Amino acid sequence: MTVIDCTALRDELLDLVTRLPTIPRQDLRGFLDAALDAAGDLPPSLAEALDSFNERGNEDGYLLLRGLPVEAAEDLPRTPESTPAPVDRPLLTMEAMLGIVGRRLGLHTGYAELRSGTVYHDVYPSPGAHHLSSETSETLLEFHTEMAYHSLQPNYVMLACSRADHERRAATLVGSVRKALPLVPEGFREHLFDRKMPCCVDVAFRGGVEDPGAIAQVKPLYGNAEDPLLGYDRELLAPEDPRDVEAVAALSKALDEATEAVHLIPGDVLIVDNFRTTHARTPFTPRWDGEDRWLHRVYIRTDRYGQLSGGEHAGDVISFTPRA
Repeated sequence: MTVIDCTALRDELLDLVTRLPTIPRQDLRGFLDAALDAAGDLPPSLAEALDSFNERGNEDGYLLLRGLPVEAAEDLPRTPESTPAPVDRPLLTMEAMLGIVGRRLGLHTGYAELRSGTVYHDVYPSPGAHHLSSETSETLLEFHTEMAYHSLQPNYVMLACSRADHERRAATLVGSVRKALPLVPEGFREHLFDRKMPCCVDVAFRGGVEDPGAIAQVKPLYGNAEDPLLGYDRELLAPEDPRDVEAVAALSKALDEATEAVHLIPGDVLIVDNFRTTHARTPFTPRWDGEDRWLHRVYIRTDRYGQLSGGEHAGDVISFTPRA
């Protein structure tokens, strides 16, 4: 099951929220430790769904929790206009859900070069945002596996919705390799598997250099040949060999054909399997009225695919090493 209706679990989940510190950023590690304790007491149906997804994934490449507790629109503060969030900002219910559900899956991780190394990110429209930034709004944020170029890319990208865009036009698009692979001609599948290709990196990871070029090497398909992992970024993957270009184009076409659109509404938490999918976001029009779309994002690492070596803690902030 890809969509889990949590409406009937709201009271139980709100009880868990009361066990968390109310100012999470004052002691984030302590907050995430409390979230781990609460995660052990999640309602059994939800806990089982999360554990199953964590162990095996699914065909669609994502899990959507719908109907979680969330503040009424009038009780939310204004949508942010700057980042990072103030250290003294009180806990929001969707941040609590990201804490508890995320700790059921693994370790919340910050990336030193991204958002000042913070672990919790507010995602909101920003005027003049770079076209590769999550803060862009009126242009398509193209398909990407989050930080596919990073040696310690997150296993999961988690997005929680406190406030939808006014027209509810914005959609998170998810393309699953499990659905796309049968659509890729066999010859291209074989060519792409375990083949390193040059990849550029997002602005935050360029070390202040305007264009350092393709400083990483990414394999579009790797792991188990029958059930491969995906490393894909439409903007940043930079194949040079003509056969590579042709094969990546075939993969791109298949991912487009396999794409699903998820329209996030308040009370949603979307968990994206970042090793088996690529995701994007469609355009929407902000009104700049304090009530624009407001998501919360965290990155989760687990012990799968070499993302943890032992001794890590929830809330760790790690530095950039490009895939080689």
